[in-house]
Formats: sequence, C-alpha cells, structure tokens
Amino acid sequence: MAKKILFIVGDYVEDYEVMVPFQALGAVGHTVIAVCPNKKAGEFIRTAIHDFEGDQTYSEKPGHNFTLNGTFDAIKAEEFDALVVPGGRAPEYLRLNEKVLEMVRHFAKTNKPIAAICHGAQLLAAADVLGGKSCSAYPACAPEVTKAGGTYANIEVTEATVDGNLVTAPAWPAHPQWIAKFLVVLGTKITL
Repeated sequence: MAKKILFIVGDYVEDYEVMVPFQALGAVGHTVIAVCPNKKAGEFIRTAIHDFEGDQTYSEKPGHNFTLNGTFDAIKAEEFDALVVPGGRAPEYLRLNEKVLEMVRHFAKTNKPIAAICHGAQLLAAADVLGGKSCSAYPACAPEVTKAGGTYANIEVTEATVDGNLVTAPAWPAHPQWIAKFLVVLGTKITL
C-alpha cells in the first residue's frame, strides 16, 4: 500500500541524500513531498555534494538545485505516514525551527517510520526523540546522538541500522541498505 512520505529539507542539504531517496521512494509508488521552511512548492533549494576523498572529513562541492513539491506552511505532519531527514548542512539550522521540531516529534510519538541519514541525526537530537534508541549518523554527530540519550551505532559507511521505527545510516554510500531497510519498515512490497 502506497504511503505518503514527508521530506524536511533546506538549503545545502546533501545532494545525493535528498535526490536518491526522493526518486527511489517515488519510483516504488509512494507519494513523496519535500518541504522547506519559508519556501513554497515550485521553489528550489540548493544542495551540496559531500564526498569522501581521503581527507579528515568530507569535502563539499556545489550540487544541483532541488525543486520542492510542497509548501511548508500548508502541510500537516498528521497527514503523512513517514518522515525522511536527509543530511548535509540543512539539519544544523533546521533544528532551530520549532515547527520543524514539532513535526519530527509527531512522527516519533506516533511511532511512524523515520529515516535519517548523516547529519539528519542533528535534527532528531534537537527534537529529543533519540532517548533509548540506537542511531547511526556521520561520525562527527556521534556526541549529539549520545547527549540526546541515544546509543551511537558505529557502523560502516555502507551500512544502515534499524531500531523499531527508526532507520539510520552514516552517509550516502549506505543508500542501498538504508533505502531497502526503510522500505521494509514502511511495509513496502516490490514485485518484479
């Protein structure tokens, strides 16, 4: 059965972490709506490509413009079946928006599926929804996961982890596992 999935995004979200799951979830029949505070459907956000090139942390390059298909002020979290929080720099400032935090809390309180990747854990930590949960994230976000009462899942960059309704991964190289595990949590059945 198709689900209605909310993406909360903002400028300089990681390019692959918004584009790939947005397209993949839509390709299997789910309705996917991406919103950004202070922006409307048809407007775009800028993205950044984070790459792993042997430095002490990721490098950053300009990504594509990503067109929003929902208006932030018009949506109601109650009308959605699941939430996706991509990483990049967007979660760093989105966590300062109380309406965004309320939306995240809604999905956690109602035990609806939540998928977060990379720096998306910053938003979950700020919403105080990680207590007692195992959560993976970009390694630099590990202190935020533990300070928020979660257990940091230190897994390979190509892996994903599930704790109840929460599906998390360290970064976009985990897309095959992260998206597959989220589809399982969603109850998605794919037949070829």
